[in-house]
Amino acid sequence: MMDKLELTRSIPMPRMRVRGIYPYKDMVVGDSFLVPDGNLQVVCNNNWRMGKKLGMKFIARKEVEGVRVWRME
Repeated sequence: MMDKLELTRSIPMPRMRVRGIYPYKDMVVGDSFLVPDGNLQVVCNNNWRMGKKLGMKFIARKEVEGVRVWRME
């Protein structure tokens, strides 16, 4: 049988990642932005999702400082 769990108060919640922080809507073809310390797979997933939503194409490449995203179309 499971023991009763202890209730803990006053522990702050971890920060949530905010959607929509990347400036996809403001980009024109050839513009780029850097996601410092970004995960390439996560950024590529965001690129695909926003590309479908906005009718644009984006490409990402890993750089030393993070992941850079360019608008292609």
